[in-house]
Amino acid sequence: MTSLPVPRHPGRDAPATGSKVRLPLWDNARYLAITLVVIGHAILRLISASDTSYSVYLVIYAFHVPVFVLVSGYFAKSSPPGVKQLKRLVTDLVLPYVIFETIWTLVRWAVVGTLNLDLAQPSWTLWFILSLIAWRVALPYLAQLRYPLLISVIISVWAGYIGAITSEFAVSRTLGLLPFFVLGWRLRGSDLTRRWLSWSPATVAVWRAGAVLVFAAVALVAFTGIDFWREIGVRRFLLFDESYPAMGYDEWWAGAVRLAVIVVAVILSFAFLVLVPRRRTIFTDLGQATLYIYLLHTFVLYPFRESGILEGDTPFWYLPAMILFAIVVTFLLASRPVQKIFRPLVEPKPRWLLRRVSPSVDAKEPGS
Repeated sequence: MTSLPVPRHPGRDAPATGSKVRLPLWDNARYLAITLVVIGHAILRLISASDTSYSVYLVIYAFHVPVFVLVSGYFAKSSPPGVKQLKRLVTDLVLPYVIFETIWTLVRWAVVGTLNLDLAQPSWTLWFILSLIAWRVALPYLAQLRYPLLISVIISVWAGYIGAITSEFAVSRTLGLLPFFVLGWRLRGSDLTRRWLSWSPATVAVWRAGAVLVFAAVALVAFTGIDFWREIGVRRFLLFDESYPAMGYDEWWAGAVRLAVIVVAVILSFAFLVLVPRRRTIFTDLGQATLYIYLLHTFVLYPFRESGILEGDTPFWYLPAMILFAIVVTFLLASRPVQKIFRPLVEPKPRWLLRRVSPSVDAKEPGS
């Protein structure tokens, strides 16, 4: 997202002098991941009456939020937060959440006539902001553990058994998707990025062919087994938003289903990252504006979501049309004019709210 710290590594695009540059790979990944998020939301209303739309939806939802969380984890810091980091947590996440939750409250008031600002129940996609706050706060503590990734997987599977863990304050998704955030952070500390950027085009082509086959296999399984997937309600497992009992699974083995979902999501996430361009593209710079896309795209899609025009027996071309529309929306919302107009809402600078800290204090803060 726009305000997240960006790690820098030497790679294929580094100048010969050895200076460090921003890696296009991860900006490309951020933009493509948020594009999948927008596409998934754009086609949601089509899935009830269209098996093809539902198959596409399942393939996307099998990994698009996990990979978005993974990329966010890659940019997270595990060092104890200093004054600067705590202030950014407020300006980059807490205030935008309050602002946009208030806006959605007013939208609902205008549409249905009910005015109820409830910050504990995030509207539509705003759960991710609450989860990101929790993940960033928890990471320095998780980083002190010997096996943080394994522990995060155990927490995710365990949380599904507890009916008291609900969507209030996005706790269910925060715990359920925690492994992907930790995995992203671990990737940053590994040597995989440097090695991937150093491989020859021929080697990369082989890996990308394998990634395409992985997605093709998943798509085939999704389409041929669509009746089965509808029957067992697999979509609800992919959302990480409900306990197993709430989904009708009281069996002791229900956690194995979530574990399988995590494994599939990790495989598809890596396949996705393999397919991400390693060099600069026309959308590389747009990857720095994903927060704008995430917070604003729901307002564009809301009329489609609520009007009913995407529900029922729709023409076959609605699916590709909505996918294309979603791609266009991501381009437009990441554009500089849109950023300039909505910056006070997405990136507020409340100097009146935060106390001023002297440069000498900032310089002493860890991680600053």
